[in-house]
Amino acid sequence: MEPLSLQVGERNNRRRSQRVLLNVAVGLSGETPDKTAFSEQTNTLVVNAHGALLVVKTRLSVGQLLKLQNFKTQEEVACRVVFFNHNSSGKAEAGVEFLKPSPGFWRIAFPPSDWTPKSAEAKTYTAKPGAKAGEKLAPAAKK
Repeated sequence: MEPLSLQVGERNNRRRSQRVLLNVAVGLSGETPDKTAFSEQTNTLVVNAHGALLVVKTRLSVGQLLKLQNFKTQEEVACRVVFFNHNSSGKAEAGVEFLKPSPGFWRIAFPPSDWTPKSAEAKTYTAKPGAKAGEKLAPAAKK
């Protein structure tokens, strides 16, 4: 499996929404492939408007239906496993896809699908010196 930095990089342009590296405490529950009920607390590695990449202890299978709960908001959403990779350390990574797109589930704003930090529009705004995270950007000074 390739490193996470390559998985999250710009090389894959077929993504439906922007990926964001974000650690969110979540609960994951459902049935294992052998029909045993499970529930575990875990964290996200990467999120987007259509799902997440999670670290999991439970062995899952692609296509498996699960429930994902955002502990901060207590909101639950149905999802399906679209990727699973078990490693030798006993932990695994699972990619889950929401059954219905839920961009508000993570409580973050995703940029538009055509956004890129290299775009002319992105370069026209800059942070003021000493600005705090989340403050509005000011138009960049003309050179």
